[in-house]
Amino acid sequence: MISKAPLAGAELRAELDRLAHAVLPGGRRALDRLLPVFAGLAGGAAAVYLEEEHALRREATIGDASFPEELDSPPLHALGFDGGWLVWSPPRPAEELPGEAIAVALAVAAAAREVQLAHRLRLQDFETKSRVVQLEALYDVGLAIASTLDFDRLCEEVLMRAVSLLDARRGALYLGDRRELRLDRSFGGDAEPRLDPESREVASLLAGEARANCCALPGAQYLFGVPIVLEGEPKGVLVVGDKENRKGVGPFRPEDRRTLELLANQAAIALENAELHRQALEKERLEREVELASQIQRQILPKGVPAIAGYELAGWYRPAQHIGGDYYDFFALPGEARTALVVGDVSGKGVPAALLVSTLHSALRLLAERQGISPALFARLNRHVLDSSSPNKFITLFFAELDAASGRLAYVNAGHNPAVLARADGRVEQLGAGGPPIGLIADASFRTRRVELAPGDLVCLYSDGITEACSPADEEYDIERLSALLAAERTRPLAEIVAAVDREVTRFAAGRPQADDQTVVLLRRRPD
Repeated sequence: MISKAPLAGAELRAELDRLAHAVLPGGRRALDRLLPVFAGLAGGAAAVYLEEEHALRREATIGDASFPEELDSPPLHALGFDGGWLVWSPPRPAEELPGEAIAVALAVAAAAREVQLAHRLRLQDFETKSRVVQLEALYDVGLAIASTLDFDRLCEEVLMRAVSLLDARRGALYLGDRRELRLDRSFGGDAEPRLDPESREVASLLAGEARANCCALPGAQYLFGVPIVLEGEPKGVLVVGDKENRKGVGPFRPEDRRTLELLANQAAIALENAELHRQALEKERLEREVELASQIQRQILPKGVPAIAGYELAGWYRPAQHIGGDYYDFFALPGEARTALVVGDVSGKGVPAALLVSTLHSALRLLAERQGISPALFARLNRHVLDSSSPNKFITLFFAELDAASGRLAYVNAGHNPAVLARADGRVEQLGAGGPPIGLIADASFRTRRVELAPGDLVCLYSDGITEACSPADEEYDIERLSALLAAERTRPLAEIVAAVDREVTRFAAGRPQADDQTVVLLRRRPD
């Protein structure tokens, strides 16, 4: 503000005469000399307003009149010049001002223009230096975000750097793809949990600056966002809101968008590297899990075949993947010449299935040694599996007990595939179900059945990976084909019968990948 009082009378005339013959300094000093002269000619008070950040802000005043700090629009009685306005009080039309006032007003405008240019030069110098600092900060940001492969930490770093670089009060990071953007984290206030990439609001947010009540940051007055893109594919959106300034918050500058775009480019590469690292760690974890499950399964499966006088026994297993859910076992039971044969199929794959197989293996051996094959054994086993596994886990199980002396085979089929009994004379029988799968129904009941094995009779226990193997035409191998094969091959060595089953099922699939685990257990009473 100019403290010198407006000039009047002889003092005004003397000043006008001096101005007419003097070469005035430019800029601020000229404005300080000229504005009191104009005020004296115009009526007592005057002010100069200059355009600054889309507003008219008061630059200089003189006199007792109250001029506001800012003008929304020029007053009715004012003189405009390139970049500002000259106003006076008391207000009257410019046509009524003395000619000398108009002449001085032109000089005031020229001086004010120089002041404004000086302001702009200082501002440009400040912005240039700020830009250098910002670019240096971007370089530091690049180093910072490239130095971590922790995905969560990286996301936090990207958002906080964006808010800091642009002096924003609020921010949000969304990750996703063309279908959906999900909020990863926010700063300074609430953010919408999801955005539709195809919506008009998001398009407006990415195209330019969005105003208040935008979808991303509700309540923000000013905000804009930039996409995070890698190799042409969207990875997310980085949003900032409400740029801080000396009056509170205001709009972002055009160069802020470029800064945020550069940060988003760096973030895209860093996030991709972090995601690849996370996937590599997850793959490594899964591989360790699969190896652990495979070890569990290898420990559970029989190491050899027990010798049973008067009988032949063979077991074969091939998982569809590195680890499967099939299970088979043979073990001796208390008493003379009693042997248990088991084939089961656990729902699911991986470590959960392997652990359930381990539970089944331990419980079945313990209960069978105490109770032998019986409905009570299966009822207890059913309760044990229900109590020790998740609700969606169950086991189909075929459990048989061979009394080698009598040739009697007692069995319980708990929802498993029917075993095939190929008689020595070529007839084929099926040993069907006697109850539901284990772990499926809380109050399930089970029934024990018995068959007599004559010399030359062959029993085949198997899993559904055999009978449900599909041809290219989606036709299943089915139990009829298996029964015909066993009847035809029943007299051959058991190892050759197993090889024949493998060969025929593989030939039937005609190159289709194995979809499920395949297990075969063969028991044959030797001919007399």
